Amino acid sequence: MTKNQMLKFVDVERDMPAKRDAGLRNKDFHEIYAEFADAKAQEQASRCSQCGVPYCQSHCPLHNNIPDWLRLTAEGRLQEAYEISQATNTFPEICGRICPQDRLCEGNCVIEQSGHGTVTIGAVEKYITDTAWEKGWVKPIVPAQEYDQSVGIIGAGPGGLAAADHLRRQGVQVTVYDRYDRAGGLLTYGIPSFKLEKPVVMQRIEQLEQAGVEFVLNTTVGEDISFDAIRGKHDAVLIATGVYKTRDLQAPGSGAEGLVNAIDYLTASNKVSFGDDVPEFESGELNAAGKRVVVIGGGDTAMDCVRTAVRQGATSVKCLYRRDRANMPGSQREVKNAEEEGVEFVWLSAPKGFTGDPVDGVMIQKMRLGAPDATGRQSPELIEGEDYIEKADLVIKALGFEPEDLPKLWNEEALTVTRWGTIRADFRTHSTELPGVYAVGDIVRGASLVVWAIRDGCEAADSILNFLAQPAQVAAE
Repeated sequence: MTKNQMLKFVDVERDMPAKRDAGLRNKDFHEIYAEFADAKAQEQASRCSQCGVPYCQSHCPLHNNIPDWLRLTAEGRLQEAYEISQATNTFPEICGRICPQDRLCEGNCVIEQSGHGTVTIGAVEKYITDTAWEKGWVKPIVPAQEYDQSVGIIGAGPGGLAAADHLRRQGVQVTVYDRYDRAGGLLTYGIPSFKLEKPVVMQRIEQLEQAGVEFVLNTTVGEDISFDAIRGKHDAVLIATGVYKTRDLQAPGSGAEGLVNAIDYLTASNKVSFGDDVPEFESGELNAAGKRVVVIGGGDTAMDCVRTAVRQGATSVKCLYRRDRANMPGSQREVKNAEEEGVEFVWLSAPKGFTGDPVDGVMIQKMRLGAPDATGRQSPELIEGEDYIEKADLVIKALGFEPEDLPKLWNEEALTVTRWGTIRADFRTHSTELPGVYAVGDIVRGASLVVWAIRDGCEAADSILNFLAQPAQVAAE
């Protein structure tokens, strides 16, 4: 922001009470904000060196043409920048908000590597797509030709939605089945609103609905409808369920009241943000307000939990992780954000058990890192005699997720899985060993990133289109 812009901003703030009656406050503020945001986007985009080897692009799972849409943004050609961004990314406004850019595009920016600070690629991506929605550049999905063939998608998360978008644009009929009352999967219920505003997700779902995608919600496959029934209704099926089975912690006192799973905690918080009635939140069971909170885990889900607890008014928030900061799996940017918000990280610490029922403390054993294994990662080792109790009123277990036993739940033993319980699928075509059945996202990869699920969904959609075209090709011959 220039000095003149700052002075103008200050003047507006000072004059707000006098201008409110005239209805000018919002107009002046939004005009200044838009001018500032546009200037910052162009400033950051112009920092792109347009290097001959764009590492930002090669380290993006979607291989987004980042240098080109940065150049167009720097030139003020935002609509063209959006069109290039949208060409390779089904949901750029979502990736711009939640992708761990510090581990992907921004972390591999040549300017970042040279010590001058990365181009804020994610923020620019978010800005140009938000502008596209505001200006009406995001067009409805209107297939050039309609086909009778249909695809059933199990799971309305990022992988399933990306595939639905891709298939519907080609005129294929699409039905999406999901266990929740709203589509979006973890985008809707697993990621906090302060990272991903829910209207941003809902506008994409509305776009798909208007395009003719049918959503069958509050439907659990294996209970409300069988997997066989879905296969019988559609020409192809895509499994995109994600992984929702929480890894549990077996320790003394682990059954006490006040120990909750991360997914339950985050889902309740997000439902409240929609205005839903959530009894477990109102009772305090899934509400951190006024409590000493301890979160166990070091991944992105743990970061979502600690930052949510801060916003709910916890008296203190601590995060236990058995390794050190350098070895934690979550985003370092998220850790920094959490620390700035008052979260305390207790490194090299693991829970040994819990005291009280309801819980009133976590028994902690101190750890150290041992010799590195074949991959170079050091394993934590117990330090004898340094146990202590950390007081807590709410303990949130963010230990990661595992796949549910889908062959058993769906009564489909022919649906083969790996030794980790994930669906066995070809990594190129995403086809399973069942004809016409495909699988994508976390149910294949294990818990991973949204951007990988989007890539998988688009690739699987292409494979499904080829599969659907085969009978027509045979008939033509």
